Amino acid sequence: MTEVTIYTTQFCPFCVRAKMLLTSKAVDFKEIPVDHDAQQRQVMMTRSGQHTVPQIWIGEEHVGGCDELFALERAGELDSKLGANNE
Repeated sequence: MTEVTIYTTQFCPFCVRAKMLLTSKAVDFKEIPVDHDAQQRQVMMTRSGQHTVPQIWIGEEHVGGCDELFALERAGELDSKLGANNE
C-alpha cells in the first residue's frame, strides 16, 4: 500500500475524521502532530501551501485535507490511490 502521511493537531475534528476513514480501510499512516511543533508546522505549510490541518499526502501526492479525502472516497478513487504503488 502507498505510504500515507497526515499532519494533525490533537483536538481537530477534521483530523479525527480523516484518521477514522483511513483506519476503517486498514491503512497505516504516518501522523505528524504540529500542535506544539512550530518547525513541523512550517514544513507542512511549505509542502502544502496551506496552514490548516489535516494536510494529507498519499505517496508524493498532496490530496489536501479531510474534505478532499472524503471526496476521493465518494468518487470511488481513494482505494486505487492507496494501492497505486502495489505490484
